[in-house]
Amino acid sequence: MSAVTEIDPKLLRKNPWNTNKVSSENEAKLRNSIRRNGLLGAIVARELNDGSLEIIGGEHRVEIAIEEGIEKVAVHNLGFLPDDKAKELMLLDNGRYGQDDAFELAALLDELSVDVDLASFMPYSSEDMDKLLTTTNIDLDALDDELNSDLEDVAVTSEKRETPTQTHQVLRFKVGMDDVDRVQRVMNRIMAEQGFSESDSMTNAGDALVHLVGEYDDE
Repeated sequence: MSAVTEIDPKLLRKNPWNTNKVSSENEAKLRNSIRRNGLLGAIVARELNDGSLEIIGGEHRVEIAIEEGIEKVAVHNLGFLPDDKAKELMLLDNGRYGQDDAFELAALLDELSVDVDLASFMPYSSEDMDKLLTTTNIDLDALDDELNSDLEDVAVTSEKRETPTQTHQVLRFKVGMDDVDRVQRVMNRIMAEQGFSESDSMTNAGDALVHLVGEYDDE
């Protein structure tokens, strides 16, 4: 029978087989995140025969909570569990399913980074943040080759199928590095104001560009 309760973090015991390690940089980010937003989510623990609680997930958060003088943390007590089950749940807690869409993540981070130093508490390195906030290192030639190859495969395997009507075209242009942030900021603002969010990130950005061109097109 599992239950969530608030417990003094000093009463929680570490398990002896946690494989999750945190670098000093990420530890600093986690500490800043806890100072800024508190502990997000409950610590996962199991009950031992002596009545104590052993951490399954959240050991680093518990350590920082103790160092920061936090007196109570939310704990999800899973009750009595065998070691094998506890180890399995620990690995699930340490792991992460899925992968962020780079363009959508970059747009979201750009919206948030106007007045906030995200790099100080987000789980990304400074190098990752730079890449995400510029998203300029795209090999468009390789992308064209891949798209053309895909179209050729479709033509070979679907000769009798009616060719779908082309609705969009990929435009290619370069933006100077000094202007990247400004361009992305304006495009993100237009997408937000005009509600361009129903399609994929590239189409949404294209809709924003068409909207901007419309304001200067005299024809």
